Amino acid sequence: MGYEIFLKKGEEKRILAGHPWVYANEVARIEGKDKNGALATVRSFDGRYLGRGYINHASKILVRIFLRGQETDGEALLLSRIRAADDYRRSLGYSSCYRAVFAEADDLPALIVDKYGDYLCVQLLSLGVYLRKKEIVRALVEVFGPKGIYERSDVAVRKKEGLPEETGILFGEVPEWVEIEENGLRMDVDLRHGQKTGYFLDQKENRAAIRRYARGEVLDCFCNSGGFSMNAALSASRVIALDASRSALEQVERNAAKNGFTNVETVCGDAFELLRAFRDGGRTFDCVILDPPAFCKSAAEAKDACRGYLDINLLGFKLVKRGGFLVTSSCSHYVSPALFEQTVAEAARRAGRRVQCVETRSQAPDHPTLLGDEETRYLKFLVLRVD
Repeated sequence: MGYEIFLKKGEEKRILAGHPWVYANEVARIEGKDKNGALATVRSFDGRYLGRGYINHASKILVRIFLRGQETDGEALLLSRIRAADDYRRSLGYSSCYRAVFAEADDLPALIVDKYGDYLCVQLLSLGVYLRKKEIVRALVEVFGPKGIYERSDVAVRKKEGLPEETGILFGEVPEWVEIEENGLRMDVDLRHGQKTGYFLDQKENRAAIRRYARGEVLDCFCNSGGFSMNAALSASRVIALDASRSALEQVERNAAKNGFTNVETVCGDAFELLRAFRDGGRTFDCVILDPPAFCKSAAEAKDACRGYLDINLLGFKLVKRGGFLVTSSCSHYVSPALFEQTVAEAARRAGRRVQCVETRSQAPDHPTLLGDEETRYLKFLVLRVD
C-alpha cells in the first residue's frame, strides 16, 4: 500500500481552491509506506480524496499535487502535459523564445522548461521530478526535437529538497552562446552561466512596452544582459546600462553591437551607490528603469525587502526629470502586489514627487498564474509618470 496522507481538520480548503502544495505541518497522519519520491494520495481529515503527488519527507513541502482525478502517472502523462503546455504558448504566437513549462501552473510541479530557439534549458526543482529526469528528457525530445537540452538546477531551493545543485548537458550539444530573437531584437544568451536559465523571459513583453516611455536619456539599473537597454535604445537618444557584474555588461555591449546600437553606454558598480552619486551630483534622467533581483527568499525577509524597495525607488524618483518616467519592478513573490505598490507610493511621498500610474503589468502570458496559488504570481511591474 502506497502512502496515504491525511490532513488536519480544515487544511483541505487551500488544496480545494487549487493550491498544489501540502506542507508537512498540515498533516495529521501518514498511512502506508513507499519510497521517498513516490506517488502519494492526499485526503482530508475525514478521508475525502483530494489528489495525488510526489512525496518528499526531507522537504517542508511534503507533497506536490498534480493529479486531481484518476489519471495514471507515467511517461505518457508527462508527454501529454508538456505538449499541452507548449500548445498553449504556441496558440498565443510564441515560437522562438518562451517559457514552455511553468511548473505548478502547468500541472508539472517543480519543472521549468525554457525554449531558446533550437535549445531548451530546464530546472528540476523537487525530488519527484529529479527521479524522473530521464523520462522528462525523452518527452522533451519528442515534443520539441531540440538540438540540445541544458540543465540549470543550480538553485538554492534544491537544498530544501535534499538535492545537490546540478548543471550540465542532458541531450545533444549546447553552444557557448545561443542567439534568440525577442521583440524583433537579436540577443545572445548564455545558458550555462546566465541568470536563472540564461535570460529573464518573464519580462519580455514588459521590455517591449517601455519603448513608448524611453525617451531622451535613460538609466537602466540592474540591467543584466541588457534586455531593457536594447528596447530602450530603439526610442531613446542615450541609454546608460548599469550593473554590478562586469560579465553582464560585456553581454550588454555584445548585444548592442549585434543590433547596431551606438547609443548604449555601460557603467559597472553598485546600483545603490551609483544612484546616490547621481543624486548628489544633481544628475537627472528622462526615464529610470529599476529591475532588481529578488530582495527576499522567504516570507521572514519581506520586511527587509520592502526597505530595499523603498530605498531604491526613493533614489529613482529623485533622479527622474519632471514629466519623465520611473519604470519599477519586483520579482520577490513574498512581496505582494499591494505591498509593493504601497512601498513605491511611500517612496514617492518621501521624494516629494506627484506620481501617476500609467501601466500596471505582470509576467508574460507564457508564465501563467493560478488563482489559488499566489506563488505563481510573483512579478510586479509599474510604469509611473513623475511630476
